[in-house]
This record gives sequence, C-alpha cells and structure tokens, in this order.
Amino acid sequence: MAVGWESTGMRLFGVDWVGVNAENGHKLLLSIAFVAIVLLLNAGCRALLGLALRRADHATVQARFWTRQASSLLAAIVLVLGLLSIWFSDPTRLATALGLMSAGLAFALQQPVTSIASYFVILRGNSFTVGDRISMGGVRGDVMRLGFIQTTIMEMGEPPAVQGGDPAVWVKSRQFTGRIVTVSNSKIFAEPVYNYTREFPFIWEEMAIPITYQADRSRVEMILLEAAKREAVDPDALAAEAREHVERKFGVTPLDLAPRVYFRITDNWLELTVRFIVHAHGVRNVKDAMSRFIITELDKAGIGIASATYDIVGLPAVELRTAPATA
Repeated sequence: MAVGWESTGMRLFGVDWVGVNAENGHKLLLSIAFVAIVLLLNAGCRALLGLALRRADHATVQARFWTRQASSLLAAIVLVLGLLSIWFSDPTRLATALGLMSAGLAFALQQPVTSIASYFVILRGNSFTVGDRISMGGVRGDVMRLGFIQTTIMEMGEPPAVQGGDPAVWVKSRQFTGRIVTVSNSKIFAEPVYNYTREFPFIWEEMAIPITYQADRSRVEMILLEAAKREAVDPDALAAEAREHVERKFGVTPLDLAPRVYFRITDNWLELTVRFIVHAHGVRNVKDAMSRFIITELDKAGIGIASATYDIVGLPAVELRTAPATA
C-alpha cells in the first residue's frame, strides 16, 4: 500500500485523492484533535457541575440545567470559531464560504435553522424553562429538557371540558400520562405557548353545581365558599411581592384572589359556579377534596344536585271501554 503526501494530492491505495494535500491533511488532523479536546473538556465540565449540584430541590435543578446549557453553548461557539480559524485563515475565503453555506442552509435546513433560532428566542424572551408547565405544539405538560432543536415535555392529561383534541389522551385531568413528547422549538413562531407557572405559579379554577330553583341557594353558596376556603390556596398566604410583581409587570388590575360564587340562570336549573385559586400542580387533588366535602354537606342539608330530567305536566283523558261478550 502506497501512502504519500504530494503537492497536488494524497496517494492512498494507489489512488490520487483530489483536493487532499499536505496542507489539507494537516488541517484535518488538527480539526479532529481540536474537536476531541473541546468535547472532552465539555464533558468534564458537565461532570464537575453534576457533582457540585447534586441536590434535588427546584433551585438546584434549575441551576444545573442552565449551567449545562451554558457549557454546551460555549463549547459550540468555541468549536465553530476554532474550525473556522483552522480552515479559513484568509478573510476573503471565509466570507465566500459563509455566503455559500448560508444559501445552502437556508434551502436545505429550514426547519433545523428555525429551531435553533427559536432556541435563542426562548432563552432571550423568557418564554419557559425546565420545570415550567406549558402547552406547546398541542402538547400539555412539564418541560423536562430544552435542546437546540427540540423541547422535551412530560405529557399530562386534559380536563373533560377539553377532551377530544389531538393528540388523544386517556387521563381526564392535569396529571401525567407517562408519555415523553418532543416538540420542535420552531413551534413558538407558529403557535402560542401557554405557560402555567412562569411569572405566577397559580391558576384560577372553577366548579359548577346545578341545583333546582326550589333549593336553598344561600346554603349551597355557603357550602361552595367553605369548600374553596378549606382546600384552595389561601389568598392571604400569598406573598404580596408576587402579586405586586404581576400587577406591575403586566399592567393588570389588582388581582381578585378571594373565592367567589357566581349564579347563572338556565331553563332547567340554577347553576352556581365557585371560582378559586390553586397551585398549578395538584389541581385534581384539590377538586377531588372539594367535591367530597360539597357532596357530604349537601347530603346533610338535604339538597340534591339537579339533573336533566323531565316533568310530565299533563295527560290526555283516558277512557276505558269493556268489549261486549260474544256468544
């Protein structure tokens, strides 16, 4: 086997390889070594960060994620700058190569390039981060990982009111289904992203109870308010700073956090809806406890929940005739 570097190319296995000469071969070996060193240093930094941030609390998880993201981003920047410096020492050649690469990337890699651009928009715009509960690209759940191309979400179910949407889920509440879903970062340019926990880690919930017009509605209202006060978030326990931060940053009117019952008149019954505030996580447990309390108290008060039944208000006259006996 003949291997040799020449001024015009490399001869390997008796073949003159076009475009590979002593200079290019030297740059290739230098590039391989440079990439290996940067990747090893990045892996070492990530391992050290993992040892330094081993606790499982929310703040440590956030710190570990962002330090790893910073390490990966720095390694990518160093790789790009280093490889450009190795292969393009002439600025004119570099500008030409970048122009050709940009044109090719814009045509062939539209989605990946858009996803990478979306990654920086997510970081800059504070759209969401690891641990946030979001709805993105038709998927609801908690963000597990945020990559350059995709976001990984632990999927959760949907309340009965919004069941039937795509993709179908079998869990009828905001609890995990067990599916891990990856969503392209480019979705932030095409669809809205709903964040349940970013600025204000609470959401407003409602429960509607239909009763007959003859029922003691004042008593039912007291039961609903009592259930909300027992199981939902106590508005007085919320930090005033968090409430003022949301009001000041987004210009909303003073937040109404106290539980309240609303009446709605229908053709068949009177609907009482209690509105209350809860943590974004654990909503199903809260509503389950409230439902048990409400049913127990309604039973004690002798009040039933209305249903779609029909009352017969009148019948036509009924005449009974006896047929004559036959011989």
